[in-house]
Amino acid sequence: MAAILPRTALLLRTPRGAGRLARFLGAGVPTASSGNSRPPAPAARWRNGGGVLHRAASVDPTAVVEAGAVVHSGAVIGKEVVVGSGTVVGPSVSVGQSTRIGYNVVLSNCSVGEFCTIHNGACIGQDGFGFFVDQDGQVKKKPQELYARIGDNVEIGANTCIDRGSWRDTMIGDDTKIDNLVQIGHNVVIGNCCMICGQVGIAGSATLGDYVVLGGRVAIRDHVSIASKVRLAANSLVTKDIQEPGDYGGFPAVPINEWRRQTVNLRLFSKEHHDRR
Repeated sequence: MAAILPRTALLLRTPRGAGRLARFLGAGVPTASSGNSRPPAPAARWRNGGGVLHRAASVDPTAVVEAGAVVHSGAVIGKEVVVGSGTVVGPSVSVGQSTRIGYNVVLSNCSVGEFCTIHNGACIGQDGFGFFVDQDGQVKKKPQELYARIGDNVEIGANTCIDRGSWRDTMIGDDTKIDNLVQIGHNVVIGNCCMICGQVGIAGSATLGDYVVLGGRVAIRDHVSIASKVRLAANSLVTKDIQEPGDYGGFPAVPINEWRRQTVNLRLFSKEHHDRR
């Protein structure tokens, strides 16, 4: 304790711990029982979990908002929702019944359906990556003013990012499952019952049908459309529309058997070339 610098900030998870430190240092560290620690007038602590709510938020009495979570003005939290510590629910965000939100999640400019699971560190509804160069050569930001809308029974993995829309809402369909570390750009529309594996990147304004499966590290360029019931092998790159259901793979993605033939022919050519040397 002697090594603590005068301006060191300490995060103490319990009022008892804060009180003990205050007595040890002889300093006025505020505790939960002191007047200085009370939330400002527009906010109140939620009786079921200890999180902080804006008084203009609508939270169902059965919802749990854990200590360290913050719910902003106009947000709507449904029945039996759990909001984990460190999570921020932004203004006018809505969260449907029985959804589970992990730790350190950020929800802004979005709606989340019923029975969803959002794992730790996910960010939903932030601005998309939209810029242009004006006539003076300056890089300017394009307005990002629409929403991200998550359907029912959707699961979103840890540290996945889903951007809000600019010309149409970003949409994730019912029963879709998204792995960790996935990037979904602005204006993307994903259908129902899709499965998206880790490290997938979907560029802005892409459209996916229902029952699409994306293997790990698949990349999809902007403004392409992928038909329902398409499956893409890991590390595939989609550069143009895929209009027929089926299995695809490669860089760029082609029907899976064509990709296999390309791979075999490349290996045979490489071996023959090596043997000639």
